[in-house]
Amino acid sequence: MKRHVQLKTSLYKFCFSCILACFLPLTWCQTVQGLEKARSPKGREQQVNKAIVKGIDLLYNEKFDKAEQIFQKVITDSPEKPEGYFYLAMVTWSRLASGFWSPSAVREYKERIERTIQVAKDRIENNVAGCSDYLYLGGALGFMGRFELMKGKWLSSYFLARDAINALKTCHKLDPNNKDVLLGLGTFDYYTAKLSGFLKFLTYLLIHQGDIEEGLRKINIAAREAVYSSTEAKSMLIHIYLFMEKEYQKALSLTEDLANRYTENPRYKFLQGVCYLRLGMEEHYKKCVLYLREKSLLSHSVYEAGRWAKRSIYLETVHAFLLGDYGAARSKLEVILKGADPGNDPAMIAWPIIKLGLSYDLEGDREKAKKYYTQIINMENGAGAQFLAQKYLDSSPEKDDPFIGF
Repeated sequence: MKRHVQLKTSLYKFCFSCILACFLPLTWCQTVQGLEKARSPKGREQQVNKAIVKGIDLLYNEKFDKAEQIFQKVITDSPEKPEGYFYLAMVTWSRLASGFWSPSAVREYKERIERTIQVAKDRIENNVAGCSDYLYLGGALGFMGRFELMKGKWLSSYFLARDAINALKTCHKLDPNNKDVLLGLGTFDYYTAKLSGFLKFLTYLLIHQGDIEEGLRKINIAAREAVYSSTEAKSMLIHIYLFMEKEYQKALSLTEDLANRYTENPRYKFLQGVCYLRLGMEEHYKKCVLYLREKSLLSHSVYEAGRWAKRSIYLETVHAFLLGDYGAARSKLEVILKGADPGNDPAMIAWPIIKLGLSYDLEGDREKAKKYYTQIINMENGAGAQFLAQKYLDSSPEKDDPFIGF
């Protein structure tokens, strides 16, 4: 029982730290767009909003350089406002989330968030702030809380989270009919309710208890009705239903939707295949593998071809894990690692390595597994896998570990 509690606590720590950095950022930037639309002169509002919408879509399709150019222009047009700086932080985070987790990228990420906080606070202190400024401030404080979590400073991270929630609630009071803001509020409701032990105590002290059902209700409303954060709400629900709640049918409909919309991003098609596997829909899973292979064959560059091909093999490793065929999983992971491309696709180095460790752990070879986890921790670019590696170093996974499909 004690080990089970430790595993649950470790899992929720990992998930909550991911949530602060991964899902909330796009929520806030999209919500702000809607609020700015109501405040700006009509002619300029349409021009700026179209650019932001285009930039966000580029981020979801992993066209980071093009998105960066768009958001740099937002800064040029309105250097006194925080939106451009915040959107640039979104570009950097999207790169991190896609595997480009180098020290220089982390520094850039932090600098852009700090700049956003300063600009937003200046507007608040000068009494010229609107709803959007509180949203940018809340989002940026959430980012800073993530950095504290990375360093293991739980207390300071919760102070930042508390301030982030206060900013978000202020925005909601200023515009109670805005559905986009429900994603951020719902996310905190859900994940603070999931925490336990010392972390649970901190939620009582610094934030609020949280409520799983209320959190899911708010996020689902955002997914259905939000103007700008609907896609990010769906991404959030995929994560919750697939990795936290084991509501695979609910996750499937969301992955199908986003995979059809963002055809240049292999992540959603991969997760769609994972949903099929969890539901025992073998033939549909095979179609996802085939789709990924065909995308590879139709690619116009070696990099793109490798990117899609590796995801098809990576999806097959999930199948092998779920069958308990760890030897077959390792064979496929080694194929991926033979085609390693650290400059263009670092995620398909770090994540296959951690899955190698996981395969040995699930076979009972704990010491060999730890070598792979430690390798991830010591990599210059852990591609985000370092957080899960630390979790597995702290406590070995169980057979039904949800992150087999991550």
